Amino acid sequence: MPDTATPGVDTVIRELGLEPHVEGGYFKRTFQADHRPGIDTPGGERYTLTSIHYLLTRDAPTGHWHLNQSDIIHFWHLGAPVHYYMIHPDGRLETAVLGPDLAAGHRLQLVVRGGVWKASHLVAGDYGLISEAVAPGFDYADMTLGERELLLQRFPRHGELIKAFTRAAPVP
Repeated sequence: MPDTATPGVDTVIRELGLEPHVEGGYFKRTFQADHRPGIDTPGGERYTLTSIHYLLTRDAPTGHWHLNQSDIIHFWHLGAPVHYYMIHPDGRLETAVLGPDLAAGHRLQLVVRGGVWKASHLVAGDYGLISEAVAPGFDYADMTLGERELLLQRFPRHGELIKAFTRAAPVP
């Protein structure tokens, strides 16, 4: 009978080849549609689709505030639930939990449209593993990391969440 035990965090990082991500946690690109023609965007040509594995851990529990130009679908896979916070352009806050407990309101998928500020957080557990499908494909030129003071000026009513999920100083 196959071993169905949930792997430990070190096994997940090693076996999936994950590396630290600039927004927090770990990641690895798993797909890019380089077999199809690119898509013209205001930022230049992009793949039609890219995907990654993304991992938050007890030691790296936060995906800091950032804004993507592309739409992203998040899929929960293993470990503990991952909490998401989204601030829409009009200032509306939306929250969601990706995880296994559907009866508790967890989701297996979450769509975050381009232009929405997003942060994620592992509240408990050793890790939460998700994947993301990004269309048009992800390019660092299309991502903005949240700067605490700028976000506080723009969305003052969400100050606690902004402070909790931004770094005190911008990442170089």
